[in-house]
Amino acid sequence: MFNYHNEEELVAALTAKDRTAYNYLYDNYSAALYGVILRVIGTQEELAEDVLQDTFVKIWHKIESYNPQKGRFYTWMLNIARNSAIDTIRSATFQRSKNNLTIDHVNSINTINKLSDNIPVEHLGLESVTNLLEDKYRVLIDLCYFKGYTQDEIAQRLSIPIGTVKTRLRKALSNLKEIIK
Repeated sequence: MFNYHNEEELVAALTAKDRTAYNYLYDNYSAALYGVILRVIGTQEELAEDVLQDTFVKIWHKIESYNPQKGRFYTWMLNIARNSAIDTIRSATFQRSKNNLTIDHVNSINTINKLSDNIPVEHLGLESVTNLLEDKYRVLIDLCYFKGYTQDEIAQRLSIPIGTVKTRLRKALSNLKEIIK
């Protein structure tokens, strides 16, 4: 199989609708994207697989909208995957199905948490960086950016005022920026 030496070559081939490039993309990035999706979706692996498929369809159809001046191609794909997963968990169908989970699904949370130790978020170093934050900031980053909660949902879940959530998130992002520098 052809090996793309950089993102620019891969993006050019995908823009030209080269199926070999698409196969290469799937073979080399599906595990990483699946890990991000699973982190947001949680215990429903079949649903995460559906979101992964949807993500690759979106990448294929929206490749022309990728702008290298705005960021790396991998980051663009991660955002598509994460947003697709968040859209899925916010959908009415998902919310209804969540109410009907069996005890087996609930018991599998520990298994999924063990699996999530090997997801790409850690490979990117994001989890280790967020672990350097104080607990009150790390929890907010996890809920907002990794699990897809809105600020209102976080405020309700943690029983703190929405203003506190907003202030802490700004502070958390500022701290992350300093840590990364």
